[in-house]
Amino acid sequence: MKNIDLLKKNFSLLVVIAGALIASISLFSSGLPPTHDGEYHTVRFQQFYKVLESGILYPRWAPDFNNGFGIPLFNYVYPLPNYIASFFHFLGFSFIDSFKLNMIFASFVGAIFFYLWARLFWKDLGAIISSILYTFSPYHFVDIYVRGSVGEVWSLALFPGLLWSFTEFSNRQSWIFFVVSSVILFLLVLSHNILALLFFIFFISYCLFLSIRQKNKIEYFKNLILILFIGLGLSSPFWLPALFESKYVTGLQIFDLKQHFPEIYQLVIPSWGYGFSGKEIQNQMSFQIGVVNILVVLLSFLVLIRYKKNRILLTFFLVWFLAAIFLMTPYSSWFWDNIPFFNYFQFPWRFLSLTILIVSFLGGSVVNAVSKGWMKNLFAFIFILLSILLGLGYAKAPFYHKRVDTYYLTRSNFIDGTNSPGNSFNTKWLVAIPQKRKDKFEFLRGSGSIKIGNIKPQSYKLMINAKENSQIIINTAYFPGWISFIDGKKKEVDNYNGRILIRIPSGMHEVELIFSDTSVRIASYIYFFISVLLLAFLGRKSIIGIMRK
Repeated sequence: MKNIDLLKKNFSLLVVIAGALIASISLFSSGLPPTHDGEYHTVRFQQFYKVLESGILYPRWAPDFNNGFGIPLFNYVYPLPNYIASFFHFLGFSFIDSFKLNMIFASFVGAIFFYLWARLFWKDLGAIISSILYTFSPYHFVDIYVRGSVGEVWSLALFPGLLWSFTEFSNRQSWIFFVVSSVILFLLVLSHNILALLFFIFFISYCLFLSIRQKNKIEYFKNLILILFIGLGLSSPFWLPALFESKYVTGLQIFDLKQHFPEIYQLVIPSWGYGFSGKEIQNQMSFQIGVVNILVVLLSFLVLIRYKKNRILLTFFLVWFLAAIFLMTPYSSWFWDNIPFFNYFQFPWRFLSLTILIVSFLGGSVVNAVSKGWMKNLFAFIFILLSILLGLGYAKAPFYHKRVDTYYLTRSNFIDGTNSPGNSFNTKWLVAIPQKRKDKFEFLRGSGSIKIGNIKPQSYKLMINAKENSQIIINTAYFPGWISFIDGKKKEVDNYNGRILIRIPSGMHEVELIFSDTSVRIASYIYFFISVLLLAFLGRKSIIGIMRK
């Protein structure tokens, strides 16, 4: 009897989990799906894990890329999927399987978070509809099975969690949801920096909307600012250096965003393809909003007109939907040309991520508007069935490469460059990908011998016997943060045609080179630790409050 009661109590959540399982079951196949980014992520995972394994808790350097000269890739690329993949690899999974497990777990996390958020507004049945719509939205499958954008999939999974936890906090003023909101914001920023900015803009407008019903608005906004301060502080070791040290790398803006505007018909008419976006290649990627999703929008306008209940809430989401659609079309070119940060989004169709969120949420409102009884249950069942049937054909890869990790870790096209389109993230001091060098350490001037000691991804230990005052070239890309210690004394390194140069006096010397922290990185760690202390204090406060209850 207890088991039956437990099943009834959690039936809605089980339906949501079953939906996520159906949507991701293809990923349990062996091999790697041929996505746009999956192969690159697999190799990045290996480099990240290699640095992590050497004892560096926050890797910033990819030592084997760039023909062995290395690049500061992880100083700029979102780290959350890399940490998750490293955890799975530590457990014994391959990097290929770790890529797929990232996608699988993100799908489950997103489905559950969406259900929890939508339930606050539409109760169980509406929340199930919203979660299923989210899970089976076509662009969600584009991210998973076509683009292989593991960071975007995690961002899509975590953002509903932030909306849920903050809504709970605004309703209850419970400090535990304050802490949860701060942590999820932290994870969201680490999951995908571009989508985090897009979602952050929406989140601020959502918080302003929720403030309408707050009695104590001053306290509400103080808490909101504190959540933002802590969440951004916890993630600052990523975004602060990525922002302020972007001037040291090249190729960050390699896409002409005006080549990536989808046409209106491409948003409306169902299509599917595994190619890339771009007018020159006739936009081989699908930009469809989805048949069921469009139906939801049309019905939402009907609900808005016919029912007074939740009218302001529906208006808020529908206005955002129309804004997102407008910004994806060529008619919005003025905004992309004149608003400074817009080009940071790279592709106008990234706003499809926002439409997933909006339309899925509206789906719960449509079902909730139907009168109670068997009609409501039938309507919900039809919505679930249509969402799954129309989305199921997209929930799979065309085939799987039956390959192992070493296939990618030994191929020049994945490791000899920067592992990014257009060889992005190369240091500005290297005019191109450098030629491979036989030796890591060479005498530029002078003579002597070099005995290699302990070599790690972000540090080198050497014994150098210089017969005269000498200059040693380190065949590693020069970048702020590299420092040398000669006989224990710190000495700045020099830049020689994009490589590291150190000056050695005659004689026998212990030399150590370390990729250390710049002033910006140190500032980010200070901000991080302040945020940790604040969070620990508030977390303790929430635990004490729970115990008193």
